[in-house]
Formats: sequence, C-alpha cells, structure tokens
Amino acid sequence: MFATLRNAWKIPELRKKILFTLFILLIFRLGNAVPVPYVDVAALHNYFEQSLSGTILGLYNMMSGSAFSQATVFALSIQPYINASIIIQLLCIAIPALERLSKEGGEEGKRKISNITRYTTVGLGLLMGFAYYVMLRNGYGGQSLLTNTGFLPGLVIVLSFTAGSAFVMWLGEQITEFGIGNGISIILFANIISRIPSAVSTLFAMFTGGQWWQALLLLVGMLLLVAFIVFITNSERRIPVQYAKRVVGRKMYGGQSTHLPIKVNMSGVLPVIFAQSIASLPGTIAAFAGKQLGWFSNQSVLYMVVYFILIIAFSYFYATVQYNPIEIANNLKKNGGFIPGFRPGRPTAEFIGRVINKVTFFGAIYLAIVALLPIIVGRFVSNAVSLGGTSVIIVVGVALETVTALEAQMMMRHYKGFLE
Repeated sequence: MFATLRNAWKIPELRKKILFTLFILLIFRLGNAVPVPYVDVAALHNYFEQSLSGTILGLYNMMSGSAFSQATVFALSIQPYINASIIIQLLCIAIPALERLSKEGGEEGKRKISNITRYTTVGLGLLMGFAYYVMLRNGYGGQSLLTNTGFLPGLVIVLSFTAGSAFVMWLGEQITEFGIGNGISIILFANIISRIPSAVSTLFAMFTGGQWWQALLLLVGMLLLVAFIVFITNSERRIPVQYAKRVVGRKMYGGQSTHLPIKVNMSGVLPVIFAQSIASLPGTIAAFAGKQLGWFSNQSVLYMVVYFILIIAFSYFYATVQYNPIEIANNLKKNGGFIPGFRPGRPTAEFIGRVINKVTFFGAIYLAIVALLPIIVGRFVSNAVSLGGTSVIIVVGVALETVTALEAQMMMRHYKGFLE
C-alpha cells in the first residue's frame, strides 16, 4: 500500500488529486470543530458519556468522529446521505419506474437518481436535525442542553445541522469527481481514524498503569483482526464460465474461459450497521426514559444474541438485493456463456443461487465474529480500546478500495514503474 502511494505521488496528475483530497478532508475536519450556537457542549458531552454511549446515538457519534456528541456543524456527518442512498436503492427494487430509470436510463437516468438522492439527503438532514434539536431541548435529568430555547435559536440549530449535512455531501462528491476514491467512504474513513489518538492514549495509559499485558494482547489482537479482515475482503468464490465459439462473418468469437467472481463479504459493512442500529433501539428508548439499560446494554448477552441474528439476516437480505441468479443466468445465456456441467437457464440459476447462499453464510459469520469480538473483549478488559469491529471493517475496506483506485489510475497512465 505504501509503495502504491509513493509511486502515485511521483505522477503529477495523481499528486494533484491526492492533494485535493487532503484539502477537502482538512475543510471537513475544521467544520467538525465548529460548534452550533445555543448548545451547552459540556453538558451534552457528559450526557453521551453517562447514558448514550451504548445506544444508536453512540453509533452515530462513532461514525461522525465524535462530532455528534459535540453538536458541531457537521454533527450529522454523512448519515443522511448514507440513509438516503440505501432508501433510494431499495425503492429502485420496489418501484418499477425507478428500476427502469436506474437500469435503462443510461447516464441521464443515473443523473436523475443522483438528484433524487441529493434531495432525499436534504430532507433527511432536516428531519434528523429537528430530532436532534428536540433531544437537546428536552435535555438530561430535567435540565435543557440549550442555552436559549426560543423559536429563532431552534431554527438556527436545525438549519445549521441540515446545511452541514448537505455541505458534507457536496464535499464527498467533490472528492469522487476530482480526488481519489469514493468521497463518502473517504470522509467516513477520516471520521473513524480521528478516534485513533484517543485509542493510542488508552493503550499508553494501560502500559503505564501496570496493565501492560492487557495492552499488548489488545495490540496483537487488533493487528490479527486487521489481517483477517484484509484476507476476507480480498477473498472471492470464482465460478468458472466458458463461452462457446461462434462465427460472425469471417471472424470467430468466443471460446475463452473466464470466471464469475462472488465476494465472500459482498455486502460490506451495511449488515453490521443496520443490525447495530436495530439492536440498540431498546437501549436508546431506555436511555431517553431515564431507565437503567440492564439487559439492553451493548455488552449484555441478550444484545449480543440479537446482534448476531440480525447480522446474519441482513447479510442474506443484501445478498438477495445485490445478486439475482436468474438475471445472471440469462445474461450468460445471451452472451453465449455457460457454466461447465450445468445447462443454460434454470439449472445455471439454481447453481448460482446455491453458491451465493453458501458464500453469504460464511460472509455473515465473518461479519458477526468481527462485530462481536470487541464486545466480548470489552466484558473482560475494563479499559478496552474504543475502536470496534465495525470501525475496523470500514477503515480497512476504504483503505483497500482507495489503493485499488490508485492502482487503476496508474494502469490507465501506463506508469512504467508500476507495470514492472
């Protein structure tokens, strides 16, 4: 990875793209430090530390790089955009008109889908900003978290959160168009790694506090976890595909062998995020009601069991959304391709479906292990590092995706040092 970055830096065009990406991230991190007016930030931070760390708002806080618990302009971060993208993706499956627009509309159709996603992002940002304002107004322990509760301060707070989420979406699009990699993923990556200094300070405190063996085990375990995630992320099941020979005019086409790749972790980190959101809902309701979390705590056995089941369920759901065995089989048949040992059509679709189910099962178990491992460690280690399995999956996945994008751009420019 470092060799790829070093080689990319030597190419003027890629160097400009890297510098542009870093500049956008600098603007984003500066925005994360600008507080929204009329909010008691110190009281809000204490509220998160005491009651909300194990709720769905704790997940939002992690994905915003702690900006959510500090009520900054970018507190909502990219959550509205991610939610809007998922909603539109699901609607493209449920609504035939949107499905035709996304599949048959070409570039114009993609542009319209992007515009719909942007408008949905603004709408969700407005809704989430208002919900955040209501939480601040209701306060904690009978005390409001706002310094002024009038109509105008409330309007300023809601519009500040909404404008911040829209601006973050625009920053991500600028990175995608003029920078390196997927902009939204890069911003999410920056949010998560911003918590690394606190994790390092925690490890250092454990070393100096006489818990050096626990700190050493955590460090080794984290490195092994990263290696495991890299291995699974790059793993895929390759289904062999053979194309029949056909003569068109005086030329012969086909006859080559290739494969149909199916990723072991085909759905990424989305099943974990959705499972964590739903599993944390009872704890969130209990926290707002002022009750003890108890069985709803994010370290309870009940939470881990529900979390595990939801990860498996959402993994199969996203595999069903992403892969349609019948459509894949029909495309192979139209292009003269077939899987050796299976007749084109229904037998091929059934075989692809069985393979996808098996691969999805292993991918779901992998996600469940990575997501639950930090929780299990946290039950035995009092000073566990704040970076969870979800964070590590996102960081490693985005890093590999960015390196792949750099390598692809170097290939396009026929970079001699890379090709050799």
